[in-house]
Amino acid sequence: MLEFPAVIPDLDALIQLQHADASLRRVQAELDAIPGFRAEIEARLGTERARLDAARAALDGCQKSRRQHEGAVQDFETKRSKYKGQLMEVKTNKEYTAMLHEIENVEREIRSREDQILAEMEQAESLAADVKREEGLFKAEEERGKTEIRGLDERRKALEAKLVGLTEERDVAAARVSPPRLELFKRVAKARGDAVAEARDEMCVACHVRLRPQMFMEIKRNAEIMQCPSCGRVLYYEPPPPVVAPYP
Repeated sequence: MLEFPAVIPDLDALIQLQHADASLRRVQAELDAIPGFRAEIEARLGTERARLDAARAALDGCQKSRRQHEGAVQDFETKRSKYKGQLMEVKTNKEYTAMLHEIENVEREIRSREDQILAEMEQAESLAADVKREEGLFKAEEERGKTEIRGLDERRKALEAKLVGLTEERDVAAARVSPPRLELFKRVAKARGDAVAEARDEMCVACHVRLRPQMFMEIKRNAEIMQCPSCGRVLYYEPPPPVVAPYP
């Protein structure tokens, strides 16, 4: 906490109030950002889950298609056996030729389906490798997410505790400020965010407006409440640290 020995009590309290208020806003902003970080982690995990689900769905689809073709082959083989049995019962050459044509069509379908089964078996191997890879990536992302969420939860607890301390600090500082000055602080803070600003090098460091030399000299005394003529913030002067002479 900064100390200003020559500062009047109201100004000193306003400075401390400003520091506590600014710290509170920074901590609250960081606290408010945590749900967004958590959502980003969950979104990353959701993306990996979707990739894994898609890989599994592709493998399941391939296996389902293979089973359908295998079932179709069995049906066509049954049909072929039936046609071959009927072949022995036909009475005319025309019927015999037609039956051979049906058998040829069925065998063509069987070959086609068997080719598709072989292709799907090869594709299933590739898709199974994709699933295994995506499972590894998802597991790694899941572990990473758990670690990050634990870190966020720990950070949230630390920030909440810090928020309590800063709120108490702010309340103590506010209690030191006279009611009219506290009302001024609230009014300027509502309009500007920060109600108090340092004056340095004849300028308000908040709005960068140059101050009149006489006004800056009065501000340097820290003996009264003075506001920036441009932004309305309460101004104070912090003496520079003493220059330490170098060792000979």
